Amino acid sequence: MKSKYIVCIAVLFCLCFSNNGSAQSMHFSQYYNAPMLLNPANTALSRDNDFRLGANYRNQWAVLPVPYTTFSGWGDIKIGANRQGDHPNWLGLGGALFNDKAGNGSLSLFQAQGSLAYHMHLSAHTMLSLGGTAAYVQRSVNYDDLTFDAQWDGFSFNSHLANGEKVGVMKTNFTTIAVGANLAFFPNEATYIKLGASASNINSPVESFYNKDNHVGLRPIANLDMMFKTGEDFTLNPSVYYTTQNGASEIVFGSLSRTNVSKSHDNTISQVILGAFCRLQDAIIGVAGYQYGGLQFTASYDFTISSLAPYNAAYGALEFSVVYGGTFYNNRGKSKMYNCPRF
Repeated sequence: MKSKYIVCIAVLFCLCFSNNGSAQSMHFSQYYNAPMLLNPANTALSRDNDFRLGANYRNQWAVLPVPYTTFSGWGDIKIGANRQGDHPNWLGLGGALFNDKAGNGSLSLFQAQGSLAYHMHLSAHTMLSLGGTAAYVQRSVNYDDLTFDAQWDGFSFNSHLANGEKVGVMKTNFTTIAVGANLAFFPNEATYIKLGASASNINSPVESFYNKDNHVGLRPIANLDMMFKTGEDFTLNPSVYYTTQNGASEIVFGSLSRTNVSKSHDNTISQVILGAFCRLQDAIIGVAGYQYGGLQFTASYDFTISSLAPYNAAYGALEFSVVYGGTFYNNRGKSKMYNCPRF
């Protein structure tokens, strides 16, 4: 019993006081596979695909009393990408569902959002993307699954005693708005550099289970994404991600690599994906994946290196993502959307 309390206190300490402990906010280590959560300007930003469908799953701190489980499903589609010309502009429409659950009280977050973006060429080698997202968010907590000091009978916590708090499932909801922009530079077929910035909760929504004036903090996000084709069958994809909210911050940096391993008779390419990232002062992230044509599967694992490591045996988070991209415009291949390293 004593060791359980020590673990709980350690977890709460890390959540409340770590300067990079944004784990209480919804996030993925594979931020690059959750494009509209990263930046609404990423909606339908894809060279070779007219639509994309994706799903993400994250299980964090499974060995602790307060694990986090996060799931998302998303999709986006291009509108107007079939216009003639070497560098057409297009509109992107997208939607996503998110669900996050943590702790014995099933503290949950459900978010449904719609995204809109417009992608325009400033020149043959530069593109500007502007986007926005509107989302409905609901948080809930089950007070019946929690224990309070009023339920201590001198020997143990008795769930049959009155807790002196609310009972049952409590819910609160709000709407939130996010905006974002990307500036991409692609001087040739072997180089692609994109700098993005976004901000969520710009409308300062109110979130409270007790009818208090608790405003959700502004959450800016910055991302630098680069791709370099260094060989006929090899592409390097380094990136950096930064976000901050209410004094907590998160910095993730590292790189993916893609290696062409085979090509079928219909020119469908198979690729092996490997990568390594670091969440500053928190975790080392190993990544492995496989792509066959438009279907990509990626797995990653966070190895804890923060002060929490002694309490979770360095176990961090297991994460999976599946992304499928396809085409439906008849003239795909005739219109050149933008340069980007590809096999």
